[in-house]
Amino acid sequence: MGQYIAPLRDMQFVMHELLHVEDELKQLPKHAEIDADIINQVLEEGGKFTSQVLFPLNHSGDREGCHHDKEHKTVTTPKGFKEAYKQYVEAGWPSLSCAPEFGGQGLPLVMNNSFYEMMNSANQAWTMYPGLSHGAYECLLEHGTPEQKAVYLPKLVSGEWTGTMCLTESHCGTDLGMLRSKAEPQSDGSYKITGSKIFISAGEHDIADNILHLVLARLPDAPQGSKGISLFLVPKFLPNADGSLGARNPITCGAIEEKMGIHGNSTCQMNLDGAQGWIIGAPHKGLNAMFVFMNAARLGVGMQGLGLTEVAYQNALVYAKDRIQMRSLSGIKAPDKAADPIIVHPDVRRMLLTAKAYAEGGRAFCTYVALQIDKELNHPDEAVRKDAADEVALLTPIVKAFITDNAWIATSECMQVYGGHGYIAEWGMEQYVRDARINMIYEGTNTIQSLDLLGRKVLMDNGAKLKKFGAKVQAFIEENGTDEALSEFITPLADLGDKVTKLTMEIGMKSFQNQDEAGAAAVPYLRVVGHLVYAYFFARMAKIALEKQDSGDKFYVSKLATARFYFARLLPETATLIRQARAGSASLMALDADLF
Repeated sequence: MGQYIAPLRDMQFVMHELLHVEDELKQLPKHAEIDADIINQVLEEGGKFTSQVLFPLNHSGDREGCHHDKEHKTVTTPKGFKEAYKQYVEAGWPSLSCAPEFGGQGLPLVMNNSFYEMMNSANQAWTMYPGLSHGAYECLLEHGTPEQKAVYLPKLVSGEWTGTMCLTESHCGTDLGMLRSKAEPQSDGSYKITGSKIFISAGEHDIADNILHLVLARLPDAPQGSKGISLFLVPKFLPNADGSLGARNPITCGAIEEKMGIHGNSTCQMNLDGAQGWIIGAPHKGLNAMFVFMNAARLGVGMQGLGLTEVAYQNALVYAKDRIQMRSLSGIKAPDKAADPIIVHPDVRRMLLTAKAYAEGGRAFCTYVALQIDKELNHPDEAVRKDAADEVALLTPIVKAFITDNAWIATSECMQVYGGHGYIAEWGMEQYVRDARINMIYEGTNTIQSLDLLGRKVLMDNGAKLKKFGAKVQAFIEENGTDEALSEFITPLADLGDKVTKLTMEIGMKSFQNQDEAGAAAVPYLRVVGHLVYAYFFARMAKIALEKQDSGDKFYVSKLATARFYFARLLPETATLIRQARAGSASLMALDADLF
């Protein structure tokens, strides 16, 4: 059923040669002792766990799926999932980047981020169980009361308990202002919560002793719309004073969704029948608190897309080198065989290089964003923290949307490499395509991410955040603009930077007159900016590779070739996208709804 080998060499290249993570961490007192040896050791151990424990369960978990016991309202995960989670907890992986005061190891997020890439490559459906727990941890860490932190955070950090986010209701998805779940205050300071939620990933399962649900609901005096939403902590089992499990709380799984992919994860319909919960943060400010969880989840979904891109590429590459079919157009390449390996054919190489470029570009990008989060949280200089926070805010919707869009493209291309075998389940490739498709939908559809980028992150502050990132790009261009060897990368990067500036101003001016203009331009606009980000990182990587291509290490030769492919074959998409973004809303909005 294929293979997965953690791409340690490329991860180390990004960490140590591109981003100089060790030097960056030395500026953060909390992480000043972290060196390259520690980073490499954690990555190596993570590679072993993911390839040896998680990957062998991916195909079988997809085929088996989860089992819902309607009578007892319980869910059993696929064979081996529970045992793998036990190994995960015993090895201390849940605590990797959590705070030491709650039992965590206190390592930087940038390391945890790379580990999550590996887990998502090996088994995305399994990884969603602990992945959501980390988002719940971050939300409680920032907005929980001291009592809530003391009771719940050590259990989340250890992995003994897992977490979920309960937002969506059947009548409303992204428009959370319409939700109907109610919370009635009780005399003991708790709340009785009633309502139904759908699409709750890992909402019920058997891998951990308790599940902590973070639930959005309305208080009796709540104003209408999104300003009337509060956030509540609703455990599956109510904890006793000593931390042991007490009574079963009436928040139960009514059904699990029959889905296109990620069959190994239980996507649940959750019913709350007067379940006891405790408010997190201030009344009516639930979305503010939940956004901590949601942003963590959006970054996590980007990592899901990256993980699937990498594992699909690895397996398609192995197949392309082994499968023989036809002869090379430029002459026989394998005279000892009846036909040549299909990797000699130009279009097979195009498909493989598309996945390779999107994996390597995504890895550099995600690692950079994770490092900015570490700086936002821990840098002693307030100005540096503010700049890092602005970059994370700007780049988060791009991580979520651009990387998952690319994963859909890459996994589809990798399945195509297999020809007819790609469509057959036993080869495992069609699962990656199915699993990749959900990542473009949940945690805010990619259209929502595009509206967030253009509307909130760019136009709302007159492009201030975008200009900050653009200044980094421009500084690199000016520093290297006279280097003739780099011109094939610098020239198109500079050209795209200018076009993004002009496009942003044009859309902004149109949107002042008609806000539908922003809605019509948002999706291609995000993709253009995503390519600007990738072009920046590929140009930086190409500079390193050019300097080291004669070192004897073929890694740099491969990196340089991948960068050239990206600029020659993938970046030109921006020409079409810019025309689409400029096309305006008229062709979309002119037709009356009843004429469709």
